[in-house]
Amino acid sequence: MRLTNQSAAALKVPEGKAYVIVFDDDLAGFGMRANAGGSRVWVVQYRNAAGQTKRETLGKVGVLSATDARRAAAERLARVRLGADPSAEREAERKRAAVTVGLKIPAYLEALAPRVRAKGLGESNYYMQKAWAPLHKTPVDGVTRAQVAERLGEIAKGSGPHAANRARTTLSSFYVWLIAEGAAEANPVVGTRKPIREEPRQRVLKSEEIAAILRALPEGDFGRIVRLLLLTAQRRDEVAEMPWSEIDPAAGIWHLPAERTKNGLPHDVPLSHAALTILSDAPRIEGRELVFGSGVGGFQGFTRAKAALDKASGVTGWRLHDLRRTAATGMGNLGVLPHVVEAVLNHISGTKAGVAGVYNYALYNPEKRAALDLWAAHLAGLDPSIKLAPANPEATLAEAD
Repeated sequence: MRLTNQSAAALKVPEGKAYVIVFDDDLAGFGMRANAGGSRVWVVQYRNAAGQTKRETLGKVGVLSATDARRAAAERLARVRLGADPSAEREAERKRAAVTVGLKIPAYLEALAPRVRAKGLGESNYYMQKAWAPLHKTPVDGVTRAQVAERLGEIAKGSGPHAANRARTTLSSFYVWLIAEGAAEANPVVGTRKPIREEPRQRVLKSEEIAAILRALPEGDFGRIVRLLLLTAQRRDEVAEMPWSEIDPAAGIWHLPAERTKNGLPHDVPLSHAALTILSDAPRIEGRELVFGSGVGGFQGFTRAKAALDKASGVTGWRLHDLRRTAATGMGNLGVLPHVVEAVLNHISGTKAGVAGVYNYALYNPEKRAALDLWAAHLAGLDPSIKLAPANPEATLAEAD
């Protein structure tokens, strides 16, 4: 029988049978299944490359015409002759659809954890769990560029363009990982526009501003941290979360381990007499390993303390991270060579990038010490709270132990 709309509707299921399948005389493999209850569907049947018989439903009789069903069956049968397996492809597609954005986030964060600091991991967790929550139920291969662009606009409107930029970067990194894992085929973030173009900060504090800030610093942990940020040119969290075990008072060196640095490289920071004096004045809390703070983790409360400092000093429009740039610029102005400044900052860019970065493993510790001592002397000239040396040259942090 040639299957048509009329012949399909007229087919009777024999008494006592639950269903009957009939195949078209003109197109082998194209057929129709009629159930005793009255339902009728178009089907296609074929053998795959492994010799297995597969049968697929094409659509309901009456909803899908015989002509369209025949055309769909012919397309599938042609693909089978070329070696494809439509049934396996459909199963693979079903499995891909089950792999959603939300399902892959925990594995991504677990893979990310060894490569970033706790703060970076926390930010990635926040943006993936909160900012991109509307995509959680979407298959990873189902997220479109249009969806990403629309959501970025919503984030920018609700949380600001800088937050949207961070969310965009986080989602892109997530998809880079998915592609590497074979869980996604493309990155839907590519081609989307950044909500705002971020220019690198150029703020360098002037000498009079540094002096005003030093004079206005309060007693306690916040004041010590700010002074150490200026004296060492290291990052805020590296100082605020400093444990006593990283300080070698005899050698006058702060040993930053790889897991606490942004680039994942261990870093030795020579401590000037001024820096050692600040640390020797810091009270030790019995049973507490961290130098600053009193609760879980290092020092907290930067926002309120910084606002109070701005009011007291009269210096505004700056961030704590600007102290690092200020120190680097100041050392350069004092004649410290660029590669030594980069060594102080633990940078691998600039003079240590590329081939030089691969082969030049010099620590430059003597040069770093000379640079930081020179910078400390400059700061001492701006404010007497920066002490160049204790009265007793043998006095070091060790005496506070």
